[in-house]
Amino acid sequence: MRLGVMVRLAEDARRASAGRERKETTDPREQRGPRCPPWRCAEGGGGAGRRVPRRGRDGSVRGPAAHEQALYYQVLNFAMIVSSALMIWKGLIVVTGSESPIVVVLSGSMEPAFHRGDLLFLTNFHDDPIRAGEIVVFKVEGRDIPIVHRVIKVHEKGNGNIKFLTKGDNNEVDDRGLYKEGQNWLEKKDVVGRARGFLPYVGMVTIIMNDYPKFKYALLAVMGAYVLLKRES
Repeated sequence: MRLGVMVRLAEDARRASAGRERKETTDPREQRGPRCPPWRCAEGGGGAGRRVPRRGRDGSVRGPAAHEQALYYQVLNFAMIVSSALMIWKGLIVVTGSESPIVVVLSGSMEPAFHRGDLLFLTNFHDDPIRAGEIVVFKVEGRDIPIVHRVIKVHEKGNGNIKFLTKGDNNEVDDRGLYKEGQNWLEKKDVVGRARGFLPYVGMVTIIMNDYPKFKYALLAVMGAYVLLKRES
């Protein structure tokens, strides 16, 4: 009887020992080695894996990497806005035929037709003849800023060349005093564009920036900072 009990106890001990060995060889938690936080080690790294960023439930990157990624996207977005604006401007030049499709009235010489701050839309198709009474924007030698005045006289030669004289509606005399010395008439090459439409007082922001350069730089800085630092909701 005692012999049977001893044999049974020995058999139970052997089975318990075999179970512990099998558990040690099959438990994956023991095989992987020391555990490390998921944001520091890659899968299967065993504590020595490479550092990887944390990710949210939707797969988005979190932590310092997310900040760098957001800054990169904001810079790229700002560059796209600038390039898009340049493309639109170049497209307007091609469509309208004018080197300056949009200009701002800077003086009151054309009142009451146009007021200071009005935004003018121009076209400059060379096949269209210049007629007395229409409003043109022209440049003269020695002046950087174009002038918008009305054509009051047109002188057409037999060979087809056209010369014309301009005057501001609110001025008492014609523009010969504004032309370069010795010039009495304008030619088509002097024309920047012809007024086809306008928006009243929309260009006052441009006038304010020209009158107060510090305001212009501050506004540009604020706009640039807003585009670069704005976070997507």
